[in-house]
Amino acid sequence: MSVSYSSFSAPFSESSVGKPFPACPNSRTLSVPSAAISRYPVARNNFPAVADGRLVLHGSAGNFCRRICGLKLCILESLNLRHQNRRCRPTSEFNSFKNQHKDQSADHFGTNSSNEGQASGGTSAIDLSNDSTDETTRTTSPPGQSSLPNLHPDVSTEVATSMESPSSLLQAHSSKFSVQSDGAPSLCIAVIGATGELARKKIFPALFALYYSGFLPENVGIFGYSRKDLTDEGLRSIIAATLTCRVDHQSNCGDKMHAFLNRTYYLNGGYDNKVGMAKLNAWMEMIEGESVANRIFYLSVPHEALLDVSSSLADHAQTRKGWNRIIIEKPFGFDALSSHQLTRSLLSKFEEKQIYRIDHLLGRNIIENLTVLRFSNLVFEPLWSRKYIRNVQIILSEDLGMQIGRYFDGYGIIRDIVHSHILQTIALLAMEPPISLDGEDIRNEKVKVLRSIRKLELSNVILGQFKASSEDHVDVYLNNLTPTFFAAALYIDNARWDGVPFLIKAGMGLIQHRVEIRIQFHNVPGNVYRERIGHNIDLATNELILRDAPDEAILVKVNNKIPGLGLQLDASELNLLYKDKYNVEVPDSYEHLLLDVIDGDNHLFMRSDELAAAWNILTPILHEMDKNNIAPELYELGGRGPVGAYYLCAKHGVRWADE
Repeated sequence: MSVSYSSFSAPFSESSVGKPFPACPNSRTLSVPSAAISRYPVARNNFPAVADGRLVLHGSAGNFCRRICGLKLCILESLNLRHQNRRCRPTSEFNSFKNQHKDQSADHFGTNSSNEGQASGGTSAIDLSNDSTDETTRTTSPPGQSSLPNLHPDVSTEVATSMESPSSLLQAHSSKFSVQSDGAPSLCIAVIGATGELARKKIFPALFALYYSGFLPENVGIFGYSRKDLTDEGLRSIIAATLTCRVDHQSNCGDKMHAFLNRTYYLNGGYDNKVGMAKLNAWMEMIEGESVANRIFYLSVPHEALLDVSSSLADHAQTRKGWNRIIIEKPFGFDALSSHQLTRSLLSKFEEKQIYRIDHLLGRNIIENLTVLRFSNLVFEPLWSRKYIRNVQIILSEDLGMQIGRYFDGYGIIRDIVHSHILQTIALLAMEPPISLDGEDIRNEKVKVLRSIRKLELSNVILGQFKASSEDHVDVYLNNLTPTFFAAALYIDNARWDGVPFLIKAGMGLIQHRVEIRIQFHNVPGNVYRERIGHNIDLATNELILRDAPDEAILVKVNNKIPGLGLQLDASELNLLYKDKYNVEVPDSYEHLLLDVIDGDNHLFMRSDELAAAWNILTPILHEMDKNNIAPELYELGGRGPVGAYYLCAKHGVRWADE
């Protein structure tokens, strides 16, 4: 047989099999048996056409030496690895590695050129020098031998030289990965910033709760990624203390916890995220096997590290055998300009449908129930307009148990809570009926509401800051301009809500923990019972109260006759208290939102245009605060908040319903 390469032809006779062949000038010779080409994935990819005893290579003759050298190195590496595996590893594990190596080679050599921006023609083969930059097929050049050229301009030489060779990587780690081989889709979830407080206390416990309840596949891979020098066992011991099973069904709790921890791995990404993400990609591919592979990346990182982490992830850790989704924690920028720059950078690497901007407060049951109560109950939907509703109040108060860290001092309550949680609550409550429950249809209606909100004037805003000392045992990192309290009156200029004030009150260090939405209806025109109600008719106003804390409940406030002789009226509450009605443990909001990400349900996650619309409401106020150095009104720690909030409410003809 002979090898034809453009105008270059190297004849082989069948008797020459096993004889040395000079693959490149001034290089060592390599004996290549004829059957070797069919045994190695790299060889098959680079010698695709075999006919009549001829191996046909497509391309220019100038690359011939480079290609043969790469082939020689790959075969040597594979032979060496095979020899080591025969001595040290079980046969089944070696076969698993061969199948994985075949899948990785086909995926990377077949798709990387188009995905990473290389020009490729219909007859050009993929250069073997990809081995030097690909985490799963990289080889190490022998001392003194020139390295092969790197044809991936977006993968730095540092990545190629600083990572382990595949043989050492696989030998060190492949035994701890369970390869998926049944053809079912696999799921890998990476928590970037795995040793942080949020990951330890919220993300990993939520993932285990989903795994325990059967919402994660049995073959799921959980990867913790950070810069700390830990082992798998080190990470497992850190998160094990935070894992709990459902109180309403604790069967096989210990076994499930053990199985979950055994599928949790740790990777020290170091300070070069390009290198770290390439390693993460290689580790994920080890457990994905040949099945469809889906990946979720939870970016629990500081805001200043977000762009570098997300960019490195996009270039080096995305799967090409399924979908990729990234979760980003708030805040989503500092103002309209910074948010726009962040969004533009993210959209240059990801599609909008891949990005999930998470706010854990939006995962509460009260938020999900907003659309259910309104659109599935005829008793409410006809009343949902300015004709019947007098005002809407959204109250979020945190008591002394809420600790404030250094992060909050940089953003304050407006950027941290009002921008996402409060405005998203208003959008869900006030939106028009969507054409379906599809996430995009719901987000289309939400953004219309946000764009309809009238420009917010500083005269309709009250800022406050609690006064605290060391005797109050509160972590205080605040400067004197950081607000811990925000009250405002918003108006939605559309046909449904024209003239209805949406009153916001959000604060920390207040008298009690309370999260609720109160919808107050107009007084009954010409009420014949006015004399029986008394002089303060506001006390007899009908209300729909959706409460999340202290106890989750749905309350309807109605006027009712007190039993007995005579005619006395009382404002009573029809009470649906969840803990009395439903004997189930309410899932944590992170469980709810993570399950939504897995299912691809994005209606509780802010889209880029929603993000911009929300910032357009608040940015003028933020700039005016900064420009004029507006100091917040001080209020007592553990009190009811600034006095100005009560004057604001009275200015708009109502009173706070929680007084």
